[in-house]
Amino acid sequence: VVQETVNTLEQLGVDYEVRVMSAHRTPERVQEYATTARDRGIEVLISAAGGSAALGGVLASWTTIPVIGIPLASSELKGMDALLATAQMPPGIPVACMAVGTWGARNAAFFAAEILGLKYEAIREAYEKYRRGLRD
Repeated sequence: VVQETVNTLEQLGVDYEVRVMSAHRTPERVQEYATTARDRGIEVLISAAGGSAALGGVLASWTTIPVIGIPLASSELKGMDALLATAQMPPGIPVACMAVGTWGARNAAFFAAEILGLKYEAIREAYEKYRRGLRD
């Protein structure tokens, strides 16, 4: 599923990095990643998680960089658990919640491009070109 995000970011010319971590199994790694992201030049975080889907919220709790969450269908609940966990964040710790699965994975990249496009003209232009192509 996350490969859809990567493919879309590449299509739009957005630089990215991929890390695998768990809010439950590697919480120290999540904290370290979130608290050092801004210093490394990261301007948007995209998380993908299933089940209790805590990753996006934990990242958001450690940084004020925008966090976009992709709920994954990884349990018997087919992503409904992850969708609700990603969407139901307490006030002051927002996570932008996308759809479950591949549509959400692609939209996470598009939403990141919208955010980055406010600052980077090349990304904005690439995203606008993609959107124009939807009409053709």
